[in-house]
Amino acid sequence: MNILPLKDIADRNLGRILTLQAQQIPDLPCYLVNDRSYSFSEVNHIVNRYAQGLIQLGVKKGDRVVIFMRSSVEFIFMAFAANKLGAIWVPINGDYKGTWLAEAIHESKGKVVLTDTDKYPRLQECNALQNEKLIVKVLPGANLPSGAVALSSFDSLSDAEPPKVEIHYGDTSSILWTSGTTGKSKGVLQPHNVWINTAESPLDYFEVRKGDVLYNCLPLYNTAAWITIIYRALIVGLPVGLDEHFSASEFWNRIKFYKATETTTLGAMHMFLWNAPETPDDHNNTLRNMNVIPLPPHLVKPFMKRFGIERLQKGFGQSEAALILRCSEDGKKEWKPNCLGAVAPGVEVSIRDDEGNECPPGVAGEFCLKPYKPFIIFNGYFENPEATKNAYHRGEQGEWYRTGDLGIRDADGDFFFVDRKSDFIRDKGRNISSLQVEAQVMQHPAVAAVACFGIPSEHIENETEVKIDVVLKPGASVTAEELARFINDKAPYFFVPRYIEFVDSLPYTPTNKVQKFKLREKGLTPQTWDRMKTNFVLKK
Repeated sequence: MNILPLKDIADRNLGRILTLQAQQIPDLPCYLVNDRSYSFSEVNHIVNRYAQGLIQLGVKKGDRVVIFMRSSVEFIFMAFAANKLGAIWVPINGDYKGTWLAEAIHESKGKVVLTDTDKYPRLQECNALQNEKLIVKVLPGANLPSGAVALSSFDSLSDAEPPKVEIHYGDTSSILWTSGTTGKSKGVLQPHNVWINTAESPLDYFEVRKGDVLYNCLPLYNTAAWITIIYRALIVGLPVGLDEHFSASEFWNRIKFYKATETTTLGAMHMFLWNAPETPDDHNNTLRNMNVIPLPPHLVKPFMKRFGIERLQKGFGQSEAALILRCSEDGKKEWKPNCLGAVAPGVEVSIRDDEGNECPPGVAGEFCLKPYKPFIIFNGYFENPEATKNAYHRGEQGEWYRTGDLGIRDADGDFFFVDRKSDFIRDKGRNISSLQVEAQVMQHPAVAAVACFGIPSEHIENETEVKIDVVLKPGASVTAEELARFINDKAPYFFVPRYIEFVDSLPYTPTNKVQKFKLREKGLTPQTWDRMKTNFVLKK
């Protein structure tokens, strides 16, 4: 372990930080991949070779290095190599194909593209490559595509530090394409300092200890993997156990294998763990700290008790602003149900209406924020000035970044999430949070997963009717009428959906966020139950 102070802004760039750790703790483990351990010194040497390879391909400061590959240690090496040159790494969703993949590659405008041999056919099928030079990691049993450069060829290059390039801590280090839960992705220009500032912020509450190991099974094209694990471990000089993907059935075995003390799960990942059959051995693992985003409040203490977690960390953030609010469940403070916790360092948070005016306590509005220091939030959207402009309130009250999320601040100053602005449902003059409806539906013992969204009303313009798509647990059974009555008995009557449909699965992003825009596009089907066409009577 070696916590870097990073007070000098000249040190606040990611390639420099790797170099510092390699100098100060060269022999300590940095990455663990199954039985293979990479020391900080070895990682730095490999990264330097990758940087030399990029130089030979003409990559220089400001160029983009596109990464479309499996979540692997080579992915991380290439990101660091690009940043040592002042270049920008651009991860592409590994599940993309067809038009989505072609658009992501074309719009990234990369100098080079790094991929795996098994993903290369996807690039061919959609003509994703134009003038980019191709680097390929050749997987066992595969052949190098014609005209490509083998990533392994970099192994023979010099491991000396590449020529020094002036890198400012506000320079863009990466372009993160948003997850696509609300529609077409936008390229978030992420400066070095956003990653570093957010990675530093947990140091005051995670009680870092010698011997800690972080575990990552999140996709590496997602912001959370880098903020909560990769860069945090880099700054404190701790090792990371790396797996290619999340497996609910193997998760705890992998925690034990790496002797991991901290990890992060997103979206439905932890619900898959919670819904797995309980065993007497669930608490017998090495995990101490866990970032769980999000987790229903009623499950926090049962989850911690069942799996033996000492500290469970919840947070609210996004690619553009990284960490905004944080809430640590460690028994030292009793948070209000659904409270998002304390404001993260470096930003001011406010709830504002569509005109940019601050909302009074108890009134829902959009989460907006203003950084206290430079380069605490993103640098804008890549080659999308209109989207960048629309992301801000600019007026007499200053410049406020608009998150697109709705929330409430109570009289005590505590913040609460309401919904994505695009997912908020207006039904018969009422504003209904899809998340509150989902939380109620999830109380039914037969329900494994649910998504609540709005279907346009055929009677009132600009209003919607509530629909839920429901996945049942294996072997469980409940009718639409029974589920509607359950909701009616437990919640306000207007939470009862007009439409209910049982489905085999929900459309998730690779980070396990439900893509509700796809559900809205699907709309109603012949299998949809319509309360208004039954004899169901609401109890008000």
